[in-house]
Amino acid sequence: MIKVEVIVVEYLIIFCIGLLATTIGTIAGSGGLISLPAMLTLGMPVHSAIGANKVSNTFSSFSSFYLVYRLKKITFHEAFKIVPISIVGGVTGGLVATSISENMMYRVAIGLLLFAFIASFFGKGSFTEDTKFKLNKKRFSILYAIGIYDGMFGPGQGTLMMHYFSFIKISYMKSIGLARAATFSSCFGAALSYIAAGDILWGLTICLLFGSLTGAQVGVRLASRIKKEQVKPILRIVTAAFIVYLLFTL
Repeated sequence: MIKVEVIVVEYLIIFCIGLLATTIGTIAGSGGLISLPAMLTLGMPVHSAIGANKVSNTFSSFSSFYLVYRLKKITFHEAFKIVPISIVGGVTGGLVATSISENMMYRVAIGLLLFAFIASFFGKGSFTEDTKFKLNKKRFSILYAIGIYDGMFGPGQGTLMMHYFSFIKISYMKSIGLARAATFSSCFGAALSYIAAGDILWGLTICLLFGSLTGAQVGVRLASRIKKEQVKPILRIVTAAFIVYLLFTL
């Protein structure tokens, strides 16, 4: 009886982790800052924790994107422009990751996030314009680079995208839709890999998935109520917190 109660409590905690992480991740990215360390603290093996994140993110990211689409803030045509870039970038990043150390990946993450954090104070961009997302060579290169980072390391990918969409003056809700479409496409392939490798602890993963799906709905609805002038401060706080976390992880 006590063992059953412990399992129920553990499942409830995992659900809450998914809810909180995806709510924050939808609003400003870096939900992995909460979910991955929390699952590792609970004793999940690292590959199982990462696999659970990838599976839950696949579904919750599409859920967030679809809700933004239902609100008529983004079109499927705009989203599909970014999907192949994220897939190819993720595959490239995965290949790059095999040739560099974990310590170097942390340093790359800190460098990119620190650059985005500082640039957010000096750049003139903001989430102000509700224009269609158009792809050109420069945007392709930057989004491909973020895709490589996602495949190579992962955490912070959504935050980097939100900073970039702010810089090119894409509206906040459309930025969320684009970022979640990219996360869906990059996590889908990774999730299949972890499932094929047998790393998934399905009970805990399903609890995280349901929490993440709930968080995706909560996150989009909260984001639709956030004032434009509040977005950048929130994004900066999340970025700074993630940089501090990575520094202590080194």
